[in-house]
Amino acid sequence: MVTSNDTLTALRATAQTYIKAGDFHSAQKHLDAALADWPEDVELLYMGAVAARYTRAFQQAQTWLDTLKTLQPEFGRAYQEQGHLLRDQGKLEKACAAYARACQYNPALLASWTAQADLLERAGRPKDAAAAAAQAKRLNELPKHLLAVTNHLSEGRPLKAETLCRSFLQKNPRNTEAMRLLADIGTRLGVLEDADILLKSALEFDPANIQIRLDYIQVLRKRQKFSEALEQAEHLYRSDPQNPVFASHLAIEKMQTGNYESALQLFDKVLEKLPNDPATLTSRGHALKTKGDQDEAITSYKAAIAALPHHGDAWYALANLKTYAFDDTELDAMAKAVEKTDLNHMERVHLCFALGKAYEDLGLFDRAFSFFERGNALKSAQTRYTTEQMRAELDAQKKICTANLFRRQFGNGCLAPDPIFIVGLPRAGSTLIEQILASHSQVDGTLELPNILSLAHRLRGRKHLTEKDKYPQILHELGADALARLGEEYIETTRIHRQGAAFFTDKMPNNFRHLGLIHLILPNAKIIDARREPMDCCWSGFKQLFAEGQEFTYSLEDIGHYYRAYVDLMNHWTEVLPEGRILRVQHEDVLDNLERQVVKILDYCELPFENACLEFHQTDRAVRTASSEQVRQPISRTGQNRWKPYDAHLGPLKRALGPNFIGNMGVTP
Repeated sequence: MVTSNDTLTALRATAQTYIKAGDFHSAQKHLDAALADWPEDVELLYMGAVAARYTRAFQQAQTWLDTLKTLQPEFGRAYQEQGHLLRDQGKLEKACAAYARACQYNPALLASWTAQADLLERAGRPKDAAAAAAQAKRLNELPKHLLAVTNHLSEGRPLKAETLCRSFLQKNPRNTEAMRLLADIGTRLGVLEDADILLKSALEFDPANIQIRLDYIQVLRKRQKFSEALEQAEHLYRSDPQNPVFASHLAIEKMQTGNYESALQLFDKVLEKLPNDPATLTSRGHALKTKGDQDEAITSYKAAIAALPHHGDAWYALANLKTYAFDDTELDAMAKAVEKTDLNHMERVHLCFALGKAYEDLGLFDRAFSFFERGNALKSAQTRYTTEQMRAELDAQKKICTANLFRRQFGNGCLAPDPIFIVGLPRAGSTLIEQILASHSQVDGTLELPNILSLAHRLRGRKHLTEKDKYPQILHELGADALARLGEEYIETTRIHRQGAAFFTDKMPNNFRHLGLIHLILPNAKIIDARREPMDCCWSGFKQLFAEGQEFTYSLEDIGHYYRAYVDLMNHWTEVLPEGRILRVQHEDVLDNLERQVVKILDYCELPFENACLEFHQTDRAVRTASSEQVRQPISRTGQNRWKPYDAHLGPLKRALGPNFIGNMGVTP
């Protein structure tokens, strides 16, 4: 039986045959018909643009390319073909820019590097031409298998890239580029421990390789090895203090370790060489915002926008301050920018969320929702998240982490009382609780520390997505010494974020999925469950663009199911962990009576009352989360019932939550 996929495959093959034979008129006629039935097929659109260019049907070629770039904004070959099209029309400067963008999205495009070198030389830019020619030479010398790996990886086929790269590396075990590429694949698939080992080995073989060291810094940061990442960044910076790339990386690592003053000095040094660099201006704004210098942060973000008007990261950074109001000119600029056909994926995402916030402030809720929905749909397209997989993981926690397990392991683990875990869903009020605690003289407020998530990932013991997890089953197999070592490792690896107080907070929301692990390795740690009314919590999560790790927020239906699963798992932990192990703090109760809830929190944490906890908004500290500016203000009810103006759009959320969760503060009856 012939399927639609078979038909599409046959249409593509016929088009390729015509193009390879140089029969572009027949190819164009064939592709015109094929695209009438398959108007959004990327390969047909690409070949259609190629055929139309060769027949000099330039307008048709541009139409196909515009459609292709809208469907896949980071498809490198589309920009390479755009470069060819512009070059054939004599628009050389624009062609060169298109080739540059093609190489940005797919560094394996040899034709784009070669064309850039030629056009840059003709434009009187010999240094830039030489750099492009060097990249072309490097690709020419690269083994064809590794060139194919790079191409697969750039076009979103990591599993094919992994198979090919592993096969090559088995035959060439000391090839550092293969090691680097396999580490890149591992990073994208979340296998960070392997990526770490590969890059460390590659550096030992080739210590002068800058790209390997830059990749290593990224992996170390993702693995929360902040001091090691800083050490690698300092190594690069010492080798060439005038290099703005090295200075920028060191600044970012300084930020990760809380040294914002040094980071800002480095960003200023970069801006002396690259005075209008939008990425540096935006990063500088992030550092200033985290420090609490909002006015200076706004100035830096606006400078980034002035340098690059469609720079979505800076537009969203302004919106994410929560307290910034866009004027009509800014709103018009964003509305025009978001419709540009040559935006990359994240620029469009950032602009959509920024426009959602801007229209919400104006009371134009239907228009605001359309942009929040559009931004979330774009992000959702990049994820592999499914509600079914989430439920399976949480069900495994309930099945395996039983009361019997905790009774059997009683007295084991690291006995340090230092950590105060604040768990829950994002936007549930955890930053406010953290700010209250961080205002206490005996508590260091840190960050959303990913260390527990990293330990859980390591315990899974898998190197490929298809392998079966060992976690959480492995918790039954760990002895007292192993549990104690894991707890001690957590204490040591988080020390870099502390300032010397006896206790510290860790407010990673997703830690609620691992409370069994936390209890086993740190039985004296405190656990606070930050709970918020379901509709407020879920809607606030949907309209917030998170950096990573909260993929369930990109769909109203997914976030509703996730909320229910979170409550269900928290009920399980309450049943199987020792009585009183978890303190639930309802956000609405904090709003109703701040002092009573502060006393409750401090009593649970065995801390003496300090009035500074009531004056939390006056505490001067770095806050990285989306609520950073809100917790620098006195207690406020402005966040309550923010979902109601969007009620007509929230049917999928309400259905996912179910009637028992609507208006009952998120407690199952």
